[in-house]
Amino acid sequence: MTLGIAVLTVSDTRTLQDDKSGSLLVERIAAAGHRLAARAIISDDRFHIRAQISNWLIAEGIDAIILTGGTGLTGRDLVPEAVQPLLDRIIDGFGELFRWLSYEDIGPSTIQSRALAGTANGKLVFCLPGSRGACELAWDKIIAPQLDTNTRPCNLAELLPRLREPADKPAGPHRSRRD
Repeated sequence: MTLGIAVLTVSDTRTLQDDKSGSLLVERIAAAGHRLAARAIISDDRFHIRAQISNWLIAEGIDAIILTGGTGLTGRDLVPEAVQPLLDRIIDGFGELFRWLSYEDIGPSTIQSRALAGTANGKLVFCLPGSRGACELAWDKIIAPQLDTNTRPCNLAELLPRLREPADKPAGPHRSRRD
């Protein structure tokens, strides 16, 4: 299954020419057989971040959005605060697994990462730290396998069509225990 994936780098200093993390994600997306649906670099401003993500959340042809940068603890690291209000659901296991895997590389410094993921308007949203190593780890160990329909016992790619189901829609006829 080929997915359309948008990449957003959050940085006040990077350009397309020196955005190593964004470029790594673009390369990995293509190598996995997916399609780069959009790419942008935006400043560390919560309202600009929300505006860009909101535009992509209503755009056709985008199944997943990956942000890189802005997940740390400094005053300019605003990605979690910008993105969380837009999410329908948070995928708690993503941040937990990212930090667990990251611990093998950087030790307890991993607690400074606020990597997160969730769903919004039927799309997947991943927020990664800005380092190339963090993007490589997240893509190779978590995101790529979850966007591959061959990953068993389950994967996020297969769930995409169901992410738009209304929350209040009954799952089917209700049966009593006697049935």
